[in-house]
Amino acid sequence: MKKMKNWSQLFVRHGWVMDKVEENLFDCSRETKANLAFLFESLKEAGVQYKYAGSMLELPEHPIDENIFLPILDVEGRGVTESVGRYEDKEKLVLQELDTYISGIVRQLERLGYPTVYSCDGHDRQPPKISITKDGNAAQLAELLKVLGTDCRVNDQRKPHDTIYLRTNRASLLELAESLSLVNPDWLHDSQDFIKEQLFYAMLEELLNVPGASGNEEEIRAVVKEKLTPFVDRIITDRHGNLLAEKKYRTGNGPVIMLNAHLDTVEELVPGRKIMKEDGIWRSDKGTLGADDRAGVAVILQMAKNLAQSSFNGKVKFVLTVKEECGLVGASQVDEYFLWDVDAAFVVDRRGKGDIVTSCGGYLPFCNEAFGRCIEEIAAKTTNVKWACTAGGSSDTRIWAAHGIQSVNLSVGYQHEHTDNETLDVGACYHTVGLLEGIFEYAKDIRAIVRRDRLQGVM
Repeated sequence: MKKMKNWSQLFVRHGWVMDKVEENLFDCSRETKANLAFLFESLKEAGVQYKYAGSMLELPEHPIDENIFLPILDVEGRGVTESVGRYEDKEKLVLQELDTYISGIVRQLERLGYPTVYSCDGHDRQPPKISITKDGNAAQLAELLKVLGTDCRVNDQRKPHDTIYLRTNRASLLELAESLSLVNPDWLHDSQDFIKEQLFYAMLEELLNVPGASGNEEEIRAVVKEKLTPFVDRIITDRHGNLLAEKKYRTGNGPVIMLNAHLDTVEELVPGRKIMKEDGIWRSDKGTLGADDRAGVAVILQMAKNLAQSSFNGKVKFVLTVKEECGLVGASQVDEYFLWDVDAAFVVDRRGKGDIVTSCGGYLPFCNEAFGRCIEEIAAKTTNVKWACTAGGSSDTRIWAAHGIQSVNLSVGYQHEHTDNETLDVGACYHTVGLLEGIFEYAKDIRAIVRRDRLQGVM
């Protein structure tokens, strides 16, 4: 199952500037007549019934499938890309003269103040590329693209413009356009770390608004799979509904680390609820917030993006389980072969902040003492947050430990889970990303402890 894009997402991904008034009602006053004509022609060809009056566009409740829409948008002769100095008013780019998969990116770059003079989506034959004027700060833009998870390089040519080559396939350009739409132009004056954190919060909020109670995880699984796929080598949904993925970094000869969270919430989200935000604490105005464990899912997705830019040498296995809230069902059904080579497992599903859970209730160990102490030492070296080993409750960690894997469960910022009073400290949630970055930085130390204990016959 692939989650359908809503109308707002489709417009952003394909370059139209539309202001949403209601879910299926848009103000088109900022779009040009030429681009609106192209939109209306495309909707008509797709059989979409719409109403347009004044500047208001009313669309059907259910959006068109993007896989159906794309061939319609990819009209014959499309892709006569921009040329230097062609447009006096860069806000009036003609979408039909831009390559199909890169038009959304061009529009977003104009919004952010990076004037493009050339673009090409690569046509799946060469790397996609964009050129901006010399005064457009190509280096800054390249760093922004890397924050968004897109590797790229700048070719500083002896021309009045710089070209940025994107190391990605053209299908991923649509996702990049959507990611760029989340960037506030004011953020560009801040550090890349600040931008990365703000984008994390945007992703976290998106995940908190996707339904998926135990046994009904289809929609959240589809969203997570789509976000994770560009950053892994292989991804599957197993026969029990768990999402399993893996990625080899560099030579892949280093440690094998598992990252785990669960997809399900203990109860379904209340339709139409709103997330209330105050001083970094989020809560739902109706029903449960769902931070248990969407917060953990967000951390794992962020790590997948961060690891793509890291120096980690090894392999990561990503495990997003189902039915955790009704007895660790999904984790207990993961095929054993997927776990055979795992050196250590890090679960992101603990309330509060600063906890490294090393046992269930103090009587069922998840790891040995040396392993927990190593994580504490890494936290002290790499973060400004106090992390300490402690006993905790049941979680998927229990399953991985039963397979003989050194495992811990990390705090991710939520409190009062399983109640209508659930809250999420989003800063604490993001601090967990920082700890995991430190863990991967010192992954060799972790592997050394694991190997020593295996030789000694200790868990």
